[in-house]
Amino acid sequence: MNQAEKAKAFGALHQKGNPVVLYNIWDAGTGKAVSDAGAKALATGSWSVAAAQGYADGEKIPLEALVATVRSITAANDLPLSVDFEGAYSTEKAGAAANAAMLIDAGAVGINFEDQVVGGSGLHPIDQQAARIRAIREMAEAKGIPFFINARTDLFLKFSDPDRHVPLVDEAIERAAAYAEAGASGFFAPGLSNQDLIRRVCEAVTLPVNIMMRQGVPDVRTLAKLGVGRVSYGPGPYRAMMEKLKEAAEAVFAAAGQA
Repeated sequence: MNQAEKAKAFGALHQKGNPVVLYNIWDAGTGKAVSDAGAKALATGSWSVAAAQGYADGEKIPLEALVATVRSITAANDLPLSVDFEGAYSTEKAGAAANAAMLIDAGAVGINFEDQVVGGSGLHPIDQQAARIRAIREMAEAKGIPFFINARTDLFLKFSDPDRHVPLVDEAIERAAAYAEAGASGFFAPGLSNQDLIRRVCEAVTLPVNIMMRQGVPDVRTLAKLGVGRVSYGPGPYRAMMEKLKEAAEAVFAAAGQA
């Protein structure tokens, strides 16, 4: 498949009630491992990609390094790749579109694009975030790529207590509607874990809803019954792998009498 066909195929994997499962990767090697395990598509996690190269999350990894990582993944793997692009490295719509174009040129077929102010506080106003989404959509259309823009809201991540999520749902639904109108392909609500609230969002939002697996989140089969269209794992795979690596290294050093 060419890139446009991969993008179309990736979009088709998102079905409400039959979610595509993305076990997040951070480089070409992990991409191959996850592909060999039976993945239908690949997706990076920003935290993981940054940590793997010694950077903190929050657009601390240089854009050029991120693009190089994307290029290496797509060169080594034929599966569609979505990139966690945080805030697109620009608060301006023109800059966001130009930066997203670099990912398309590197072979990506989609992005996560969040509405929090990276490096600041709070969220971008709805109209401003919608304008950035619209600019990215127009750029992708000009390139002939049905780019999957997974519009992420950070409303729920701002409050770790699930009990505080109830009054946030209306704004989340409002943001989803505005993002959809601007050209978003999916709606990502990381941090949301309550089953009733997940069902409410899925029923109200026209876009396929992405839920991130973490402690307290229902299993994939339950999420499917709630209407979720995409399930991802964020930094979980990286953290688990690094813990296993550390344990293995400690065992080696202990056996060698170096612990």
